[in-house]
Amino acid sequence: MANADKPLQIDIVSDVVCPWCIIGYKHLEQALENLDGQISAKLRWHPFELNPDMPPEGQHLGEHIKEKHGLTPDQSAENRARISTLGATAGFEIGFSSDTRIYNTFDCHRLLSWAGKEGKQTDLKLALFRAYFQDGENPGDPDVLKRACEEVGLSPEDATTILASNQYADTVRAEEAEFQKAGISSVPTYIVNGKYVITGGQPVEVFEQALSEIARQG
Repeated sequence: MANADKPLQIDIVSDVVCPWCIIGYKHLEQALENLDGQISAKLRWHPFELNPDMPPEGQHLGEHIKEKHGLTPDQSAENRARISTLGATAGFEIGFSSDTRIYNTFDCHRLLSWAGKEGKQTDLKLALFRAYFQDGENPGDPDVLKRACEEVGLSPEDATTILASNQYADTVRAEEAEFQKAGISSVPTYIVNGKYVITGGQPVEVFEQALSEIARQG
């Protein structure tokens, strides 16, 4: 029997430039709403850099996809159209343009570590998803990051101080190393109660079934 009074701990390993991460999150969010009253959950986000060596100016998305996955421009466009449709269906508009670029996200993860201590981690994560996928902004740009922090009620002055320092850099690297050592090599990855793993942007019903079963097992 599921116990709604004992929340599931869901650790989410993801990156803010990963479209499947926001699609998967929206599906998870819907599954938790559908299961309201039966189970509850606490979420915690963890860093994963899809492109840790990406320079600050980023790279054109089409060029990047061709280099990384070998897709032709037509295949890449078809893939982006499918992702946009899935995003819209999940309740999150994902916009791609001919100028879309992929960026380094290390500073995002540093601020997300800080936001976790302030109780604003999910809020900031969603703000960063919006900045990148809906506003077409560079999530490595300090001004974009500070604005996202202010938007969710975090101090932009504190964000400026963190960005100008190495604060939380060791925390992010240690977490990344921990999850790599655990065998996590793709995102999104969801770890429930420290032992059950769900990977990818799964449909709502898959999350519902998995979470219900985990809750029953206690």
